[in-house]
Amino acid sequence: MSDFLQLAGRTVLVTGIANRRSVAWHIARTLEEQGARVVYSVRSAARRQSLAALLGDRTAFVCDVEEEGAPARLAAELQAAGLGLLHGVVHSIAFANYREGLKPFHETSRADFLQATTISAFSLVELSRALKPLLAADASVVTIGISSLQVTPDNYGYMGPIKAALESCARFLAKSFSAESAVRFNVVGAGPLRTSSSAGIPGYLESYLYAEKLTFRKRSLATQEVADVAAFLLSPRSSGLNGTTVIVDAGLACNTFDQEVVRLAMRP
Repeated sequence: MSDFLQLAGRTVLVTGIANRRSVAWHIARTLEEQGARVVYSVRSAARRQSLAALLGDRTAFVCDVEEEGAPARLAAELQAAGLGLLHGVVHSIAFANYREGLKPFHETSRADFLQATTISAFSLVELSRALKPLLAADASVVTIGISSLQVTPDNYGYMGPIKAALESCARFLAKSFSAESAVRFNVVGAGPLRTSSSAGIPGYLESYLYAEKLTFRKRSLATQEVADVAAFLLSPRSSGLNGTTVIVDAGLACNTFDQEVVRLAMRP
């Protein structure tokens, strides 16, 4: 069988796995199926323990990106482990504090906004800087964004602007790294997915079902479909893509005035 993606034998660091429903896990499994060696980074020792059955004997490091200096320690541990150069990095890390439920955007607290920005956006910058000496000259870094930065869903709140910051960070990193290497940075702009992380967003199920009706195919986006695009972006076959966002939403953004949805919305 031909190795079209040319991922066999390449080493990729995957961050952000919470459980088997995570986007990061689907990406990692896809990479392994293509012959890549996947190294894992999880948020805490407790998370690593909870994933023991899922990860088996796979190598997993701990890196809580909210903690200052954690990415540098991860880089040192990766180097000490003698894993060689990294050909890819998957940044699938995000957090927002929704414990108090829905709030108008203008009531967002400084603490919540800065915490979410640190974890969800700046972590890409800090990880990239720390891992730079370990990246192969043609490595690919992929982060998981959202399909539209123009929409303003009430229940997503301040994470919309933070995801916009994440996407911008990827572009600026692509430019910055280009001065010394061919390392690429790209974003997968994913439509609504059924993951454990999304389950923590207030009112998410209704938004998810609404989004499903707006896809051309009237069927929601599968996490594996996002993982497949991420695998492509991590592969040498996507060498012409850098500093870009690939939208994966099954046509959602193009179907605002779907007749069925309009009819349902206009019911008295």
